[in-house]
Amino acid sequence: MSDADHHKPFEGRRLLVVSTNYAPELTGIGPYAAQLAEHWAASGAETHVLTGMPHYPSWRTEADYRGVWRTVESRAGVAVHRRRHYVPPRQTALRRGAFEATVLAHGLVAPPGSRPDAVISQMPSLAGGVIGARLARRHRVPYIPVVQDLMGAAAAQSGIRGGDRAAAVAARAERYALLAAALVGVIHESFVPRVTAYGVDPSRIRLVPNWTHVPSPSADRAATRARLGWREGTPIVLHSGNMGLKQGLEVLVDAARLAPEVRIVLMGDGNQREALRTRAAGLPNLDFLPPAGADEFTDVLAAADVLAVTQRASVLDMSVPSKLTSYFVSGRPVVASVADEGGTAQEVRRSGAGVLVAPEDPGALLAAVRKLVDGPAEADTLGARGPEYVARHLSREAGLARFDALLTEVLADAQGRPHR
Repeated sequence: MSDADHHKPFEGRRLLVVSTNYAPELTGIGPYAAQLAEHWAASGAETHVLTGMPHYPSWRTEADYRGVWRTVESRAGVAVHRRRHYVPPRQTALRRGAFEATVLAHGLVAPPGSRPDAVISQMPSLAGGVIGARLARRHRVPYIPVVQDLMGAAAAQSGIRGGDRAAAVAARAERYALLAAALVGVIHESFVPRVTAYGVDPSRIRLVPNWTHVPSPSADRAATRARLGWREGTPIVLHSGNMGLKQGLEVLVDAARLAPEVRIVLMGDGNQREALRTRAAGLPNLDFLPPAGADEFTDVLAAADVLAVTQRASVLDMSVPSKLTSYFVSGRPVVASVADEGGTAQEVRRSGAGVLVAPEDPGALLAAVRKLVDGPAEADTLGARGPEYVARHLSREAGLARFDALLTEVLADAQGRPHR
């Protein structure tokens, strides 16, 4: 992006990005969709985004957008077309289906008017994948879905009520979206077998990892701890991000019950927050914090002793949490309570910035935390590897360059032959 003023590779192109999540959402897929669209706008493209109303991770429509049916706003040179949809406060397969159905219906009924040169969609949502495929077909232009999570696998693996039926429906929608693609982007290689199982030729899959979209911590660590009321000498284990079913955050509540000397902090929001509060009733060493603002987010992460990433044991190949990129930049060691064969475990191993423990096992998680607290030199060594890994593999420039290469390849192919 730094040389965008001098070099505008997509000058004169018109691009449509379809992503149910977008800025001002600060966590999950929204920041990536926004930074990508803004980058392409700065690269000379007339960039349009078809998105929903801001609602994540709280699963409540933000106050400024309540009652809004349709709107177009300009954000950092991008035309953002928002369409109203149902937002389920609690997750069941049926409610999630209604969410996707309303996103799909409103997006197809009222898409942005102008014909794009290419359509790029973020999956999930399922609806976004199907909308992208349909609009690309309508305009006879190439389509690029980017797989951030796989909803078919998610429904089967997350423990959501009615998940098996939902998984079958989701898998059909995913297959439709992926088979319509000129090329498919995946954020992690662990998604490749499932994408190819849908019938996508492996030669049409490109790896486009997420990058670290947050700044390095800058505040004094002791000052941040004091502001948050975290006493020196009390080990702080922090989980930041979505509180959903697939995270299996019960393991942290149960860990707090087993270890009164450790303070567990759950920072964020999500549809399981109230259920977790109920489970944690009466625990003086477990805190719930609202999501931190963008200006202090990594400072809060860096003030913890250990950063936790948790997933249900059944979560294997449907999700690599975007929080990992933020965790790594903070310079603190990660304890990952996740399935050993999943993509999250692969990423923690590759970074060298954390330790893996068995999922859904509070005793194993606590043993790892205590070892890091009792060995601060090892903890600091692990933590220091995170920013090094970010610098080598997860810089914004490198991430956006991979997307530029993906888009350039698709546009060149489209020029060379009529799109089917």
